[in-house]
Amino acid sequence: MGYGDLYLGKTTVLCKDTPAFIANRIGVFSIMSLLHLVEASGLSVEEVDKLTGPVLGRPKSATFRTTDVVGLDTMVHVANGLYANCKDDAAREQFKLPGFISKMVENKWFGDKTGQGFYKKVKGADGKSEILALDLKTLEYKPQVKIKFATLETTKGVDDIRKRMKMLYNGTDKAGEFYKTSFNGLFCYVADRIPEISNELYRIDAAMQAGFGWELGPFETWDAVGIEESIKFIEKSGNKPAPWVYEMLASGNKTFYKTENGIRKCFDLSTKSYLPIPGTSSFIILDNLRESKIIWKNSGCSLFDIGDGVLNLEFRTKMNTIGGEVLEGMNKAIDLAEKDFKGLVIGNDGANFSAGANLAMVFMFAIEQEYEEIDFAIRAFQNANMRVRYSSVPVIVAPHGLTLGGGCEMSMHADSVQAAAETYIGMVEFGVGLIPGGGGSKEFALRLSDSIRDGDIELNLLKERFLTIATAKVSTSAQEAFDLGIFRKGIDNISMNRSRLIADSKAVVIDLSDAGYTKPLQRKDIRVLGRTGLGMVYAGANTMYSGHYMSAHDKLISEKLGYVMCGGDLSAPANVSEQYLLDLEREAFLSLCGEKKTLERIQSILTTGKPLRN
Repeated sequence: MGYGDLYLGKTTVLCKDTPAFIANRIGVFSIMSLLHLVEASGLSVEEVDKLTGPVLGRPKSATFRTTDVVGLDTMVHVANGLYANCKDDAAREQFKLPGFISKMVENKWFGDKTGQGFYKKVKGADGKSEILALDLKTLEYKPQVKIKFATLETTKGVDDIRKRMKMLYNGTDKAGEFYKTSFNGLFCYVADRIPEISNELYRIDAAMQAGFGWELGPFETWDAVGIEESIKFIEKSGNKPAPWVYEMLASGNKTFYKTENGIRKCFDLSTKSYLPIPGTSSFIILDNLRESKIIWKNSGCSLFDIGDGVLNLEFRTKMNTIGGEVLEGMNKAIDLAEKDFKGLVIGNDGANFSAGANLAMVFMFAIEQEYEEIDFAIRAFQNANMRVRYSSVPVIVAPHGLTLGGGCEMSMHADSVQAAAETYIGMVEFGVGLIPGGGGSKEFALRLSDSIRDGDIELNLLKERFLTIATAKVSTSAQEAFDLGIFRKGIDNISMNRSRLIADSKAVVIDLSDAGYTKPLQRKDIRVLGRTGLGMVYAGANTMYSGHYMSAHDKLISEKLGYVMCGGDLSAPANVSEQYLLDLEREAFLSLCGEKKTLERIQSILTTGKPLRN
C-alpha cells in the first residue's frame, strides 16, 4: 500500500475477503437498486443519468452510460454472483434482475461492445450521428429529450458538494423523492455491511471514491444530508438503519467524520470514539484547515498557515480563473510570506488548478473598448507573476488537472513547480485569438535564450518554442510538460499521489529556505534574434496562410507572437531585459483585443465552449 501511494500515485483500500470486496459490492447494489426503482417509478434513462451524474459529484457517464461502457453483461455477472453468494444479505433481492434487464441480456444489448445498450448511436437522414435512448417500457429506441427538474435548478451555482447533496435530498418534486429513496436505501445498506466487508467505515468511502469516481462516499454523503434528519425519512418508509448508528447518535456523536486541529477523524465502532484516518498524517488537506488556519481571505482566495513557517494560497473562483481578487491574493500572500514566513505554496484541492485568466472580464472590457482597463489588468498580472519569481522567499506552485493559460504562466514563474502526475498544462491563448500576456511569451523567449549553446542552430530552437505556443499545445501529463519546455529538468518536480501535492510543495519551500534562499536578480541578458528570427516567423506564417493551413487572423497572431519572442524589429541579435519583453508582450496582447475576429473567438469559447477558427 505504501509503494502504491508513493510511487504509483494509487489509492489502495484494505478490505476483507468477501464477495465483490467493497467497491463492487456497494456500487453494484447502488446500480441494481436504482434499476428496481426505475422500474417502479417509470423514470426514463435520460432522467436517471441527469440525476446521478455530475450534480452528485459523480462521473458524467452517470448510471446507464457507465453501464454501457463497462458492459451490461459484466454488471449482470457481478449481480448474479452477489445474489448467489450473499445469502445472508438482507437486501439480497435487490440483486435480482428486473424484467427489462433480462430482456436486454436476451437481445445481447450489452452496450458499447455490441453497438447498443441503454443508448444507441445511429445516423440520421442528414448523415449526422445521433444518440438514441432506450425506452425502458417498450424497449424501443427514441430521440433523447431535454431533462429539467425544479430541484436541480435550485442547485445551479452551488459549488459546495455537501450543500448541494442536502438540497437535492430535501427536494420536494419528483427528483427530490428519487434522491430520498435512493439515498436512504444506500445509507441502510452500507451501515449493514459493517463489519461484514470492513471494520472501518472510511474504507467504504475510499473504495467508492477510487473505484467508482464518487466525489463523496456513502458515509460522507450521509453526513452531508444529516444523519438524524435522514433517519426520520428512513423510518417513515418502514426501514431502519443498523443498530450501531442509533448507538452512535445516542452517545452524542452526530456525524461519522469530524475535523479537530486540522486532523480529519472518523467514528470507530470498536472504541466508540473518533480516530485519525490512518495514512493521512502526511497529507495537507485544505478543507481540514478551513476552520482554524485561514489568516486572510477575499472573495476569490484564501491564505492558510500550513505550519512550519509556510503559507498556502488557495484559489476559490469559478474554475479557479485568475481575476483581480486572485491577483490581490497573490500580492497579499507574498507580502505576508516575506514579512513573517519561510515561503509560500500556491496550490488548491479543486478539480483543476486554474483554467487561466478571466476571459469574460477581458471580453467585457474589449467590447466596451476599455483598453486602459485591459492594460491595467495585464500589467497587474505580469507584475504579480514577476513577484512570484523575484520575491525574497521561495514560492512553489503546485499545479494539477487543467492548468491553462494564466495558470501555466504562473507556474512558469515559480522558484520550483511541484506538479501532480496528472497535470494538463499549456498556454492556449492562441485558440481565443490572443498570445500569452501574463509573462508566458517573455518566459519562453528567456528559456530559449538560456538553452542556446555554442554551435546550436538558433532558428530551430526558436521554431520549437514558437510552435509550442502557436499550436496551443497542452501536455497530456506532467512528464510531457518537461518535453514541451514548460517544466524545467532538475528544478521542477512531480508528485505521483495527488493527495501529497501540497505537503510535497511545503517540503520544497522548507528545503530552499533552509539552504539559504536568496532573491534572484532580474534578467537583463536575454538574447533575442530580432529580424533574423522575424524573417523565419513571417515567412513560415505566410507559407501556411498561402497553403490555406491557417486563416488571415491566425497569420496575424503568429506574427504578433513572433515579434515578442524575437524582441521586436531589431536589426541584429541583441541582449534585452525581461521588462522590455513584458512591454512588447502587453502591447501585442492589447492590439489583438482590438481585433473583431479575436472577440468572435472569445465569444465562441464563452458561449459554446468550442474554439472558433475564423
